[in-house]
Amino acid sequence: MTETSEHLPPAPRVPAGDSAASTIGASKVYGMGDTEVHALRDVTVQFETGRFSAIMGPSGSGKSTLMHCMAGLDRLTAGEAYIGSQALSALSDKALTMLRREKIGFVFQAYNLIPTLTARENITLPLDLAGSKGDRGWVDEVIETVSLTDRQHHRPSELSGGQQQRVAVARALASRPAIIFADEPTGNLDSRSGAEILEFMRRAVDELAQTIVMVTHDPVSAAYSDRVLFLNDGRIVHEIADPTADSVYDTMRALGD
Repeated sequence: MTETSEHLPPAPRVPAGDSAASTIGASKVYGMGDTEVHALRDVTVQFETGRFSAIMGPSGSGKSTLMHCMAGLDRLTAGEAYIGSQALSALSDKALTMLRREKIGFVFQAYNLIPTLTARENITLPLDLAGSKGDRGWVDEVIETVSLTDRQHHRPSELSGGQQQRVAVARALASRPAIIFADEPTGNLDSRSGAEILEFMRRAVDELAQTIVMVTHDPVSAAYSDRVLFLNDGRIVHEIADPTADSVYDTMRALGD
């Protein structure tokens, strides 16, 4: 029997034009029966273009799941995720792969660099795989922004951990994605190198008009952002704008009480 329109749920509202990424009623369930885990519970959120946002919460709160579903690395159980105004559930696996390649940049805790390639070759690798020459002037500007001009022809083994993560950040920026998702990008770095990476990400937003969403557990890292969302048990439970390390720490402590 064909389901008539009166029996269909209402279509979700398409996000506003200045939204780089968003979700409406996002839910994610893993497992079944006694092993069922609700990683996300009806999350509606919007990330504006040209802003640096941080997502925080205790282990198991759903922060990485939210980011992975928004980035098209995992599918929602219910609700909708958007990149711009494009609903991800409407895309085939092939189309989703193309969208990730063209619209999304990723920075992970592991640098994921190819050891046989130079820093510049690692940075341009996504463009090369897509068969695109890209904008050489833009790539040069990105490399300069992350202070790698004099190290761009070195291989990863010749770079420090902080420099390798700068390569990873530059690689994410090279294709001018609509949004960059960063999952604990400074987790493997010492405090000085981590601060350098966060400063570069802040500059990418302020000077290159990039949009960044970062998952972090660190109040100092979150303080580089314009806005911090707090998740707990799969739900957004609080939000603060223009954060400082102290305001983030105080919020974490209050939410933990």
